[in-house]
Amino acid sequence: MAELVYPPVIGAARTLFKALDLKFDIAGTENVPRRGGAVLVSNHIGYLDFVFAGLAARPAKRLVRFMAKESVFRHKVSGPLMRAMKHIPVDRAQGMHAYKHALTALRSGEIIGVFPEATISESFTLKSFKSGAARLAQEAGVPLLPVALWGTQRLWTKGHKRDLGRNHIPITIRVGEPVAADPAEPAEKITDRLRARVQDLLEAAQRAYPVRPKGPDDTWWIPAHLGGTAPAAPGA
Repeated sequence: MAELVYPPVIGAARTLFKALDLKFDIAGTENVPRRGGAVLVSNHIGYLDFVFAGLAARPAKRLVRFMAKESVFRHKVSGPLMRAMKHIPVDRAQGMHAYKHALTALRSGEIIGVFPEATISESFTLKSFKSGAARLAQEAGVPLLPVALWGTQRLWTKGHKRDLGRNHIPITIRVGEPVAADPAEPAEKITDRLRARVQDLLEAAQRAYPVRPKGPDDTWWIPAHLGGTAPAAPGA
């Protein structure tokens, strides 16, 4: 079936990126499979992360169907767009329906996007991962594709105003090698390996990030353990 909405939305996003003069540093896109199903797994630090995680798959000419909270699909603007792009609504009270939807899509060769932290990390560090992504990959017989984003929190994140001005904000994206999801391995162990891989990618993205805070009032987007003033991670 022809994709009538997703490509134009991507085109509009690229136009916006150009207008904002975002500076992209993307590495590892050769790890995105050119065909067949996969579960793309990303850290979650900003409201626009699904846009940037999906961007990582474009060099492979792939579209990512993200699992997103059901309330987004009820919005009068985002709802019709999300449905037309074949993203998957997740009702946390009835998650099995979304799981089965994602499983069907994976078996038909789609890439499904998942944020296993389930919510934005206000500390900008990795929270614990839920095991649903690993279980999906196991049951569908597809690999997990780890992705790390950095800089997206500076555009729009929880507890901070949007910054969609022409401020030349760098966005760093790292895509890792696929992680196998052997059905014989406990999903929790696969999830631990996956989280460790995303952590490695996140640290690599942070090291490569080309700018530092401009002053003491610009440290909110830096994690506490790196000397910033973002809230400390729970249990830290």
